[in-house]
Amino acid sequence: MTIVLEGKMFMDMMDNMRYYNAGREVPDAAKKTIKGGKLSGFTDINPMWRIQKLTELFGVCGVGWYTEIKRIWAEEGKDGRVAAFCEIHLYVKVDGEWSRPIEGIGGSMLVNVFKGSPETSDECYKMAYTDAIGVAAKALGIGADVYWAAGRTKYSQDEKKEPVYCTRCKQKLKDEIKTSKRTFTAQEYFDKFGGLCPDCATADYAARKNKGEGE
Repeated sequence: MTIVLEGKMFMDMMDNMRYYNAGREVPDAAKKTIKGGKLSGFTDINPMWRIQKLTELFGVCGVGWYTEIKRIWAEEGKDGRVAAFCEIHLYVKVDGEWSRPIEGIGGSMLVNVFKGSPETSDECYKMAYTDAIGVAAKALGIGADVYWAAGRTKYSQDEKKEPVYCTRCKQKLKDEIKTSKRTFTAQEYFDKFGGLCPDCATADYAARKNKGEGE
């Protein structure tokens, strides 16, 4: 009796894992290493691969799986930055029955600041939607090997920060840079002051100020 129950439990476990195991491996062609910025070193997964995998596992979009956009919104951040967000419910059909909603929230930048200049994205909500699909699909195990092998996520608080270097003098910026107004991370200071370290930014400001006084 015990053997029969253990065998059933094993089969149930394997059945529960069928979609997870079928979607966990990501081909090299669908992976790209992120270079630069806060996510440098992480692996980006081609969003069309997720669409392909959902279709392979569950059927045509709208027939075997579909998404429902619950809301989209924007939130203001620091230094003029604005982030865009999208919340979705993902539904999949298994053995003829629709699942309960699988939630996913994705984000992208609506207004970002590069070298002191704000730039607005006209595709931010589309990218936030795509990101939300990835978050929801992750709950099904799609792309699991990438997240598992990384050993860290963009949400980790103790991850090792990538070094940031001044574009002019090439010196490494400190992890925290204090000014009279606020404390910056190295990446925040780099983005706000045009890729310069405090020494070069100060020198650049003085040069521009002297030039203005001479005019």
